[in-house]
Amino acid sequence: MSSQERLTDIRKTLVINAPIEKVWKAVATSEGIAGWWMPNTFEPVLGQEFILHAGPYGDSSCKVTEIDPPNRLSFDWDKDWHVVFELKKVDEEKTEFTLIHSGWKAEEVTKFGQPHSKIRMVMDSGWEKIVKEALRAYIEG
Repeated sequence: MSSQERLTDIRKTLVINAPIEKVWKAVATSEGIAGWWMPNTFEPVLGQEFILHAGPYGDSSCKVTEIDPPNRLSFDWDKDWHVVFELKKVDEEKTEFTLIHSGWKAEEVTKFGQPHSKIRMVMDSGWEKIVKEALRAYIEG
């Protein structure tokens, strides 16, 4: 395998029973992100640097790379990854939310020395629960 071989992006999509504005508030505000994912210093400003407080994994530095309310937010996460939150209005009371977590390279290791291939599997199942259970419960609950 060459060090440039990319692993597939993690993608999680679900339809949430809430208007797009409510979903946007949950995924594009510091308070919202803390409610379903992790404590942070996020501000919805292009180029803004912020911290994700990842508990036992310490703090992760991030930077907002795109913000297009209420449809799309993206940011760089640590040195390795890129995360996108995409929102699409299904109707007045339903929103399709998609998370895309990219930047996975077969031969790369995280700042903790863990291979991307291994961490990608862990994060894939983690996102499954975070997006499909925690995010849904935070918004619909």
